[in-house]
Order: sequence, then C-alpha cells, then structure tokens
Amino acid sequence: MLGTLYIVATPIGNLADITQRAIQTLKDVDIIAAEDTRHTHKLLQHYGINTKTTSYHEHNEQQRSEELLARLREGNDVAIVSDAGTPGINDPAFRLVRLALDNNIPVVPVPGPSAFLAALVASGLPTDEFFFAGFLPSRSGARRTRLNELRSIASTLIFYEAPHRLRDALEDALEVLGPRQAVVARELTKIHEEFRRGKLNELAEYYSNEQNVRGEIVLIIDRSRDEDKSSAAVTNTELQRLVARLEDEGLDHRAALKKAARELGMSRDEAYRRLTVARRQ
Repeated sequence: MLGTLYIVATPIGNLADITQRAIQTLKDVDIIAAEDTRHTHKLLQHYGINTKTTSYHEHNEQQRSEELLARLREGNDVAIVSDAGTPGINDPAFRLVRLALDNNIPVVPVPGPSAFLAALVASGLPTDEFFFAGFLPSRSGARRTRLNELRSIASTLIFYEAPHRLRDALEDALEVLGPRQAVVARELTKIHEEFRRGKLNELAEYYSNEQNVRGEIVLIIDRSRDEDKSSAAVTNTELQRLVARLEDEGLDHRAALKKAARELGMSRDEAYRRLTVARRQ
C-alpha cells in the first residue's frame, strides 16, 4: 500500500482560520513536511497535534523530496504545509506534488486560506477574471519589464510584495500601467489588518511618505479601463507643451515627463513613446 500526500492549507494569520478536516488530517498523517518547523509547531501546539515534523523548503527540497517519496512508497501518509496559506502558492510544494504524481502516489488537497484570494474578494476590484503573478522582480528594470508583459492582460492583476519594496513597486506600476485603481492589502486576518484603496498615483504618494510599512502585503491592480484610455484624447502637441512648461519651471526632462504623464492620466512609458513620435514629426 502506498501512502497519500496531503496538501494542507493553514491560517495566514488568525489561528482560528483552519478547517476541522485540516486539523484531523494533521493529526492522522505519519509526518508533516513544513516550510519552517518552528513556525508550524506554534499551530500544532495550539491544536494539540503531536505529529512528527520535518523541514521542506527551497534550500533542501531536492534531498527532502526523495526522502518523503521513500516514506510515501513505504505506506506512510505525508502532509505538506507552508508557513501560511495554501502550499504550492509561491513555495516549492508543487515539486513534491509532481514527484508524487510521477510515482503514482495519491495526492489529496485539503483546501483553506489563501492570502491573495482573501485580498481579492475584499478589494472591491473585479473578481470574474484575475491573474496572480506572485512576487514582482526586486530590481526596477526587471520589474518594469514584467509589468510591461502584463499590461495588456484584461484581468485584475495580483502580486505579493515585500514591505521594503512596496514604494518602488507602486512607482514602477504607475509609470508602466498608468493611474489604474489599486489596493494594498496588509497583514490579512491579523490585528493590524489594513486595506488601502485608490489609484496607483495616490497609493504611490501615500507610501512614499510611509516609512514603516510592515507585514505581508498583497498588491491588487485593476485591469485597463475605458477611463484609463482618456489619455488618447490628449494630443502629442499638448504633451510636448506640458513637458516644456514643466522644464521651464525647473524640472529636469525625466521629472517633467513623469509629472506630465501623471497629470494627463497616462503611464510614463506611454508618454515617452508619444513624445518620441512627436519629435520625429
């Protein structure tokens, strides 16, 4: 008899957000593979679960996957959990799932919390179609390239972001996507849970002055809207004149272009392309 691999979702903050089935599964399996065993022990202790644990994370996944596969082949049941939420979302759990399936091991999901879904349903942005893109790249150039790849997707865009990169991510999103509606969801289900809603330019301005952003963050950005396309009514000549005026007021060209784009409701990239075209005419 082969064992079964259970994919068990755990709370993203509030320990009460766990299903009875998840608790029972964690009690019944032979071993729990956890992203951080110290973190998971707090949850297990809270619910009186004494099952043995082992670490499984991006730094040991190759070796540990083979060890867990061997146990599954011997008939042991294994549960895999992440530090918070559903395993396999931005963590290496999917590799163990794939390995188990390749070896005909049954894989059973035990569904529950997910940070990006919790943020989405409370965001006020459309939920009929969405695109979850994980973490944006840490470097600005790569981040803008990624945002450019996603700008034409007609779906709500969802990202995870680190607190120390939030300000720069909002600035880059504004320059690439323009002033779309967006939501920053922080510390979901915890004491200091916060949703801040507004256009990307408003959020970028707010977090430029917010020095102590903490916690786990979900960034949600609306799809391109008809009102975002109002910049099409702005002529290239008008854009040129505004940039020239801002430069006369003392801004350098880059800052003038960025400010003009914001005032005209377009992304910096669009303003740059249109200004380049206008100069060639």
